[in-house]
Amino acid sequence: MLQNYKNILVPVDGSYEAELAFKKAVAVAKRNGDGTRIHLVHVVDTRAFQNISSFDTAMVEQVTDTAKQTMQEYIEDAKKSGFSNIDYSVEYGAPKAVIAKELPEDENIDLIIIGATGLNAVERLLIGSVTEHVTRTAPCDVLVVRTDTNNHFTTEAERRKIQREREAANKGAF
Repeated sequence: MLQNYKNILVPVDGSYEAELAFKKAVAVAKRNGDGTRIHLVHVVDTRAFQNISSFDTAMVEQVTDTAKQTMQEYIEDAKKSGFSNIDYSVEYGAPKAVIAKELPEDENIDLIIIGATGLNAVERLLIGSVTEHVTRTAPCDVLVVRTDTNNHFTTEAERRKIQREREAANKGAF
């Protein structure tokens, strides 16, 4: 028996893994048919700004504007593939709490599709994996994505190359 999910949350942070999660979410949503909705979220970790002595709102606004632009690109990609019931939010706070607890309750989420990791090994060691926390504490099903839509696993070298290409393409966009 297949589970029929109607409200899918996809956290995105600009990483390759988040893009894989997004693409899988679109595929799942299309299979689940009418009434299925994808809610994208980018969480601005406000803790990152607490230690900056010259903190000003312009920094947060710049991060927010970049996140909104990225979200619009995801929405356009979904529409090009034939899926249009998609929206997004940019949230502020601790990503673990927002993704695992707050948004699932606020948005009536029944599935979270999240990339295996958006951090490098040192960041995971120091602050912990958001993905790991979400899988342990979310009140709904969680799909951790490690492969593309063809279930092809990408090596670390391939991921780095794709990330470099994406960053080079984005430099011209800002």
